[in-house]
Amino acid sequence: MGRLRRYMYEDYTRQHSGEFSSDESYNVAYKKVKKIKGFYSHLKVYVIVNIIIIASSLSRNHEVGGIDFSGLSEWHTYSTALFWGIGLVAHGLSVFSSEWFFGSDWEKRKIQKYMDKEASNKNKWE
Repeated sequence: MGRLRRYMYEDYTRQHSGEFSSDESYNVAYKKVKKIKGFYSHLKVYVIVNIIIIASSLSRNHEVGGIDFSGLSEWHTYSTALFWGIGLVAHGLSVFSSEWFFGSDWEKRKIQKYMDKEASNKNKWE
């Protein structure tokens, strides 16, 4: 994936003049899209794996000649989906609602706060 990203970035910088070669808004948007894509990949794997787990809990009953649904009532059938689902929700919150928790400029304010604190500590001894 590294080559594709580099190609996309080089293509973008070629399309725009040299003044936009380090466009911060493009970098921010690219990182956001990459996080969203990562979440959807995580969701896709979650759904596929849990469908396989639930389907494998159904066993064939050769005596009756049908499918035995008793595995659907057991805890281990859904435990993976539950605990993995908690992690998936946390992943989704980190991707989609980071601005909801911290605000849109929280990171900038925190960086400025630490820079100001560091500057005041430097000036303290001068």
